[in-house]
Amino acid sequence: MTILVTGAAGFIGSHVSRRLLARGESVVGIDNLNDYNPVALKRDRLAAIANGAAGARFVFHALDFSDHEALSAALATTDIDRIVHLGAQAGVRYSITNPRAYAASNLTGHLNILELARERQAAHLVYASSSSVYGTSPDLPFSVEQRVDFPISLYAATKKADELMSEAYAHLYRLPQTGLRFFTVYGPWGRPDMAVWGFTAKILAGEPIEVFNGGRMRRDFTFIDDIVDGIVATLDHPPADDGAVKPGGSLGPHALYNIGNNRAEELEKLIALIEQACGRQAVRIDKPMQPGDVPATYADISAIERDLGFRPSTPIDVGIPIWVDWYRDYIAR
Repeated sequence: MTILVTGAAGFIGSHVSRRLLARGESVVGIDNLNDYNPVALKRDRLAAIANGAAGARFVFHALDFSDHEALSAALATTDIDRIVHLGAQAGVRYSITNPRAYAASNLTGHLNILELARERQAAHLVYASSSSVYGTSPDLPFSVEQRVDFPISLYAATKKADELMSEAYAHLYRLPQTGLRFFTVYGPWGRPDMAVWGFTAKILAGEPIEVFNGGRMRRDFTFIDDIVDGIVATLDHPPADDGAVKPGGSLGPHALYNIGNNRAEELEKLIALIEQACGRQAVRIDKPMQPGDVPATYADISAIERDLGFRPSTPIDVGIPIWVDWYRDYIAR
């Protein structure tokens, strides 16, 4: 079948595209190749997809899916069976200073993908939400049954809005959808704006790293291969339109799942593992908690484990050395 992957030049989207191609699917990728993260890195990810053994079944369109006319024109003659919507404007801190980018990509863009799925009668739309929707909730681990009505960043608010729009489309048009609340993802081909990349780059270069909140923040660090396992398993199992309550509370064909490592690790442990893999100590600059950041994330994955058999298998003491080895190879090219 033919699967549309938005954000195909992104970290998660490029991995998902390669996995789908490897199992025999045809993939149509779209991405606007903006410069929030380095465009050269995005092009390298695309090259890794196209140069693979199944690259002939990959078609790429450079476009902004918040432009519905461009989206419709590019896909006018393409049959689409399912959609993995991973494209979005990412980043909590960036949303403080560039809020309109989030309205365009995460709100208008999500609506355009919903309309595309409705028009094409897609068998399933899997879309990216975020653990940021939980805000500063003290109820750990986070469960999809919790109320998430108090976002502390615009980024989180847009992701909650995406879930609400998807619920409306599931109700109105019986469009099968699954929203995935990702917890901190890392691994090869990762994002330079995330702590794992930034710490690694600066430690290897002998530059100081900024450590927020005394390193006492906790994150559910999730290795990319585990995330892709969960996305593909989700794609293969659209929620039934049977009137039963789905994870997240919907009575329609719309489910919400946490997808994380089910472990809340302190930032200090992450730094120590990166130092060990790099073979050198970090120079530290202590900073207070930043606006929009949360003290802890921790995923209750019981729903996705029960329904789809999702079981992450890569703790950070295994994943971080893999990441550092990839990073060394990539920057040495």
